[in-house]
Amino acid sequence: MLDQKTIDMLARRLDEAERTKSLISMFTAEYPDMVIDDAYAIQRSWTALQLERGRVIKGHKIGLTSKAMQNAVSISEPDYGVLFADMFYQDAGTIPYDRFHAPRIEVELAFVLKTELRGPACTIFDVLNATGYVTPALEILETRMHRVHPETKKPRTVIDTISDNAANAALVVGGRPFRPLDVDLRWVGALLFKNGQVEETGIAAGVLNHPAYGIAWLANRLAPHGEHLAAGEVVLAGSFTRPIEISRGDTIHADYGPHGSVSCQFV
Repeated sequence: MLDQKTIDMLARRLDEAERTKSLISMFTAEYPDMVIDDAYAIQRSWTALQLERGRVIKGHKIGLTSKAMQNAVSISEPDYGVLFADMFYQDAGTIPYDRFHAPRIEVELAFVLKTELRGPACTIFDVLNATGYVTPALEILETRMHRVHPETKKPRTVIDTISDNAANAALVVGGRPFRPLDVDLRWVGALLFKNGQVEETGIAAGVLNHPAYGIAWLANRLAPHGEHLAAGEVVLAGSFTRPIEISRGDTIHADYGPHGSVSCQFV
């Protein structure tokens, strides 16, 4: 693994890139022997910098939950990142495009916990019992690194993405809240519109066969670090559509049928 001095230095690079809205080179280009544990160590160091500035953790996100995405980046499990309170936007609200460099957006379900979840033996049943309600959500993705190296043309890896807080930037929560046992979560579906045109469709079974499985995985993944999911946290369970590119002026609308809708506009 990387030494702590290097980990903290790379975390500061990410912090500076976010604050200046600039892109840096992917870490694996400079440190090709990096492993996933290095990536999460950088993410934790970056998170500590944010907490020192007064940002407040409000939840977590889970990414790379579909088999297709996992196979594409040669991993066998999802990844995760941290959600801060200042990342949340209201349904049907406006979002300043200048906050981002090159945002993309995905359709998800958000789990709001009424009780804490702890690993290492957390199950899907624990998740369903601990969840106060589930609601539609949009996740806004952003990268602080080049997606493709400008010189070598090599794409970033999952290690780079994990280091970069799993590419999370913001989210919009809306729609109709519902209790997790009131519906079969696998069959919750959505149509994703951009400027009135359907861009993507999907159902929540695409998230590890059932979106609650990802929440259990996360609780178990956090346990070795002495961390857990706290009561009141919002956890994004993972996307069941591909991300779509966003430009200034775009209006995004996700229709979840009987579970309502969630929308935003980038200005």
